[in-house]
Amino acid sequence: MRENRSSATPFSVPTASGRISYTEQGAGPVALFVHGVLLNGHLWRHQLAHLSDIRRCIAVDLLAHGDTEIAPDQDVSVTANATMLKEFLDASNIEQVDLVGNDSGGGIAQIFAALHPHRVRSLTLTNCDAHDNWPPEAFKPFLAMAAAGGLRGALDAMLSDKSVYRSPQALAPAYEHPEQLTDESIEIYLRPLVRTEQRTRDFQRFLAAFDNKHTLAVEAELKSLKAPTLIAWGTDDVYFDVKWAHWLADIIPGTRRCVEFKGARIFFPEERGAEFNQELRAHWLAAEQETS
Repeated sequence: MRENRSSATPFSVPTASGRISYTEQGAGPVALFVHGVLLNGHLWRHQLAHLSDIRRCIAVDLLAHGDTEIAPDQDVSVTANATMLKEFLDASNIEQVDLVGNDSGGGIAQIFAALHPHRVRSLTLTNCDAHDNWPPEAFKPFLAMAAAGGLRGALDAMLSDKSVYRSPQALAPAYEHPEQLTDESIEIYLRPLVRTEQRTRDFQRFLAAFDNKHTLAVEAELKSLKAPTLIAWGTDDVYFDVKWAHWLADIIPGTRRCVEFKGARIFFPEERGAEFNQELRAHWLAAEQETS
């Protein structure tokens, strides 16, 4: 067992999908955190900081995000990202994880859990893509802008003036309190996406690959997923209505709890870290008792 680190530490590991960047903190059974579009492992900083007493917490950077390095022809679809997670675990000699996903990372987590159920000790899904709600209607204007060639300009605008990121036309709808998001966090999220022209192209390809065929393809497997599952959902989300929490809870037989965070929005893991961490801790401990 690794020593319990007092702060999150960055690492990377080579896989067939690329050199995967991740941040790690803590010791014990592994909890794997999967972020969504436009973000990276920084989303989970409060979980790494406060749950590392009972878990070896790992937050990966997805393909085309953060500091993960990939080839120009690497598939960056959500199914390819689920494959990457398996490669990452294999390369890191990790057999099982408590899997946690948000946004498109929640869709990726569903695909991974459906295809590799024996690797999932427990599953937690927060506001995320599901069934045919991918991409969500409210995100389609951003995808259309990117497809029309405006992605680099939009990223540059949000980096040069952080208030643009926090505006209603950009990411404000994703936050309960967008004014509280720091300039530093915006830099951490967006700067890697414009570090090189290839990185921006890779992110463009990630957006262009959004297609609900990936989640629809694994629904039969989700209906037989027995891993203890927590559904935690912010109720004030323009992207993923709370009806999708109930849909997931109904379709996944391993669901143990469906928790609603009143008034919370999609990125509540960083805005309401203390409340969410309490639910995660209880979920993991209950799952351990089930299997002991």
